[in-house]
Amino acid sequence: MTTTQAQVKPVKKRLASLDALRGMDMFWILGGQSIFAALFILTGWTGWKAFEAHTVHSQWHGFTFYDLIFPLFIFLSGVAMGLAPKRIDHLPWNERKEFYRKAIKRLLLLSALGVMYNHGWGTGIPLALDEIRYASVLGRIAVAWFFCAMLVWHTSIRTQVFTAIGLLLGYWVLMSFIPVPGGSAGDLSAAGSWNAWFDKYFLPGISYQNRAVDPEGVLSNLPAIVNAMIGVFAGQLIAKASKIGEWKTAAILFVAGVISICLGWLWDLQFPVNKELWTSSFVLVTVGWSAILLAVFYALVDILNGQKLAYPFVIIGANSIIIYLASSLVNWEFVSRSVFGGFISAASEQWQPLIGVIALLLVQLLVLHWMYKRKIFVSV
Repeated sequence: MTTTQAQVKPVKKRLASLDALRGMDMFWILGGQSIFAALFILTGWTGWKAFEAHTVHSQWHGFTFYDLIFPLFIFLSGVAMGLAPKRIDHLPWNERKEFYRKAIKRLLLLSALGVMYNHGWGTGIPLALDEIRYASVLGRIAVAWFFCAMLVWHTSIRTQVFTAIGLLLGYWVLMSFIPVPGGSAGDLSAAGSWNAWFDKYFLPGISYQNRAVDPEGVLSNLPAIVNAMIGVFAGQLIAKASKIGEWKTAAILFVAGVISICLGWLWDLQFPVNKELWTSSFVLVTVGWSAILLAVFYALVDILNGQKLAYPFVIIGANSIIIYLASSLVNWEFVSRSVFGGFISAASEQWQPLIGVIALLLVQLLVLHWMYKRKIFVSV
């Protein structure tokens, strides 16, 4: 073997469906949720209203498609970890500390970026520390990923499974059977829940819209860890696809997703599906749908080589964090109007909302396309 041959290492194929599904998830945040309202104005078909109802969050108990976007992103962060899981507990401290340093850095940086996102659109982060909203979407992603990483790096798959089950059952017992100080057991209202109590005493600053419960508050971080952990299990399954077969892998993911959804809605009879409380039943429903979507995207994009058709989603997913931040820090509607305003104004009134949405998405996709072609990937 020559020196050149010895230096060549096999390049692991990137899971394109992971970027594509992450991009599909982000698509709705970037402006895709407005498509159905625009189509209703254009066509007058009331069916679009039914779709539009799923582009907003549930008022309290219940579930809509928009409720899936956040937990799906956490699930996919776990999938990425599960594709190449590492045990580092056997390594000497000098080798392990670099893993810990990077993990803590990611935890703190994502949390800080989450605070920045909360105070975007020109309002600015308040100088008064008690007026800052510290809880955030990025913060929850950071917390779930961090604790999931600690488990993957230090425990066996058996321990991880029991930990996930323990978190879901323990959260259910606390929320349903242990009285809140000064309140009652099983109170799942906004003001009377354990979440409200934890946020009152342990969440610094303000909560989202000054509610009693912050949807990304302290206590509900615990069950959110399970979304990432089950993502790890899905990633580990895909990593073994060459041994068990790609189509069989997709089928296992799909069937497991269906079972999880059924168990979640069965649990809903006693412990309601609720996004803001992030109930255990909500976890099962969301990881179920996440697994189904991953199975579908894995089959279409990776097995059937549909990368070209999924390209718009892929370029979003490849820079998902930066475009998410930009959705708060950049006035994309102003940019799209500056570029395509003449075309929008020239169209009839019925067409203007739809063309406006397309223009809004297009300017973001053009930026992401430019970054993707130049291999500019911003990750945290």
